[in-house]
Amino acid sequence: MTGSGNYKLTTRRLCVAPMMDWTDRHCRYFHRCLAPSALLYTEMVTSGAVLHGDREYLLGFDEKEHPVALQLGGSDPSDLAECARIAQSRGYDEVNLNVGCPSDRVQRGRFGACLMLEPRLVRDCVAAMRDAVDIPVTVKTRLGVDQQDSYAYFSDFVNEVSASGCSVFIIHARKAWLSGVSPKENREIPELRYDWVYQLKTERPDLQIVLNGGVTTVAGIRQHLDRLDGVMLGRAAYQEPWFLAECQKQLYGSAGVSDRDSAVRFMSEYARRQVGQGVPVKHISRHMLGLFHGLPGARRWRRFISENAHRDAGNDRLLLQALDEMKTTLQPGAHHDR
Repeated sequence: MTGSGNYKLTTRRLCVAPMMDWTDRHCRYFHRCLAPSALLYTEMVTSGAVLHGDREYLLGFDEKEHPVALQLGGSDPSDLAECARIAQSRGYDEVNLNVGCPSDRVQRGRFGACLMLEPRLVRDCVAAMRDAVDIPVTVKTRLGVDQQDSYAYFSDFVNEVSASGCSVFIIHARKAWLSGVSPKENREIPELRYDWVYQLKTERPDLQIVLNGGVTTVAGIRQHLDRLDGVMLGRAAYQEPWFLAECQKQLYGSAGVSDRDSAVRFMSEYARRQVGQGVPVKHISRHMLGLFHGLPGARRWRRFISENAHRDAGNDRLLLQALDEMKTTLQPGAHHDR
């Protein structure tokens, strides 16, 4: 089911990053029940896939996912403009251009972080997308690439791209190495430079600046929100998803589901509907392995799902069974694990 396109984006204070192989529609539905106010992003989808692939598979989402943004990878202005039109027609609330992914595969397609070396092309891509749609067009970028890693280069890049009319930049506060390190190492080795992001916001108060990278606590989010317009969470939100529920409560004063057990029941009902449509339950349960992170019984929860999700693709009660199994480890005299 696609979105209505009627959702009005009012805040980017809390966002969940686009993460390849992670933030699919099932993951986003789960995250939405934890953080009703967060802006959610798809995995990156290439322009070629959107234009020539199975659009329902690639772009389909549930109405409850709003607000939800589509992240695109590409470098051809006309192709990206058409993809933006498709995104708007399918009800997405924002379309985002990836100028931050450093993987070799992405570079071979001439998109992602290597586009930081072509600021005029990025400007032209964003301008074409903005001309094509009414929804916001945003850019997710890094601080620089390889030896082009000075603050001056970074600010010049943003200034060039903003000439397209783009006013929202999501900044992963690290440079990227285009060769010699893995994508995982690119998320960890380059130095975090929050001060550069703060300086950009001071120089360009007209822009909305969302910070991404290394944020793992609500206190950290609050600190950044004192100076910026939003924070985007990545691995912290995926690997310890209840952190999203804590962020929702602390930042917005409201809640989604009341507790982890309620999240399991909520997602079990979703799994029942999805399995009925032929979706293997493992496609849903894999995103929930970290729900009980750090709590007694967490290991049993993970083990039960990991051992059983692949055995019976049609077991729509798997999550409830995993919860019951975990509870047995919490009985008096049982061995507790985390």
